[in-house]
Amino acid sequence: MKKVFLLLASHLAVLLVGFALGIYLLPILSAPPAPSAAEAAAAGQGARYTAQFRRDLKGSDALHYGVGRITIAPTTIALAGKVTPGPAYKLYLVPEFVETEADFLRVKARSLAVGDIKTFENFIVPLAPGTPLENYDTVLVWCESFSQFITAAKYR
Repeated sequence: MKKVFLLLASHLAVLLVGFALGIYLLPILSAPPAPSAAEAAAAGQGARYTAQFRRDLKGSDALHYGVGRITIAPTTIALAGKVTPGPAYKLYLVPEFVETEADFLRVKARSLAVGDIKTFENFIVPLAPGTPLENYDTVLVWCESFSQFITAAKYR
């Protein structure tokens, strides 16, 4: 009986590790090619605002963070940097700076979902024409699947 229990426990542990690796690796494996640093910089030409994603935010941790220069132009938001990989990342414009999950959930209804983030090293997300950038002051990356704060940067 002890042998059966040990086998069952070891197989369950391997299954859980495999599942966790699948959640982590699937977004990486299915991501389209990332824009180059030059493409991200070109998308930021004529930027109205710039900001910096930092790793040291209260809501960021070893598995959920972003680093790099974010540019907000009239037609795009671009990152020359990286965010840790994950599923269903969304880019939001937020009316006030937040740096934790709880803070973002408090203002999420007043925030604007700009689009999906499909790459993790450099990204370019198009903005809808007439997006009122002046109504917001922060750009934020959020994981919809797990309601997880990734990173944010105040641009105004």
